[in-house]
Order: sequence, then structure tokens, then C-alpha cells
Amino acid sequence: MKIVRVQYTTTLEFAPKNQANIAAIVRELKELDHPGIKYGCWLLPDGKTFMHFDQFETEEDHQLLQSLKSFEKFGDELWASGLEEEPKLELLSLVASTEGFWQ
Repeated sequence: MKIVRVQYTTTLEFAPKNQANIAAIVRELKELDHPGIKYGCWLLPDGKTFMHFDQFETEEDHQLLQSLKSFEKFGDELWASGLEEEPKLELLSLVASTEGFWQ
């Protein structure tokens, strides 16, 4: 299992476009209905800081997410937007959860 947390800050002007790009990723993932990918994103109270929290059964599942057309568009536009704070990626280890995860 691989758990990834990414946080970054866009400009206030780009935040709505970023939300739309993230919604497109979620739509594509729902269509794909892949059991090895759990994906979520939250917007912090400042209205421009995003936190992604993704869980993958395998490294291949993570690579599958990154290969999606919607994810590529999201990344290209995010980097071109003039970020206020670049993405910080953290790999997490599960201690305990009420959710069922892969072993």
C-alpha cells in the first residue's frame, strides 16, 4: 500500500480552475472504477491551498493515476499557473483506521 499526501498553494485567481481540473480527475477515476485507487482533495480555509490525500494498493496504481489524461492536464496547468507554494509530497504510513485498506 502507498499513501501520498500533497499540499500546495495556487493563486486565488487559479483556484477555481484547479478545482475544475480536480473534478475532471475524479470523474475519470469514477469511470475507470479501479479498486486499487482511493483519491481525495480538500481545499483549506484560505481558498487557495489544496491538500490531496491518495491511497494506492500498488505502485502501479499510482502510475495509472498519473497517466490519466485529466491528471496530465491538471499537472500541466497547475505548474503553468504561477504557484504561490510548490507541492510538498509526503509518503505516509498507516497506523490505524476505521476504513478497510489493502494488506
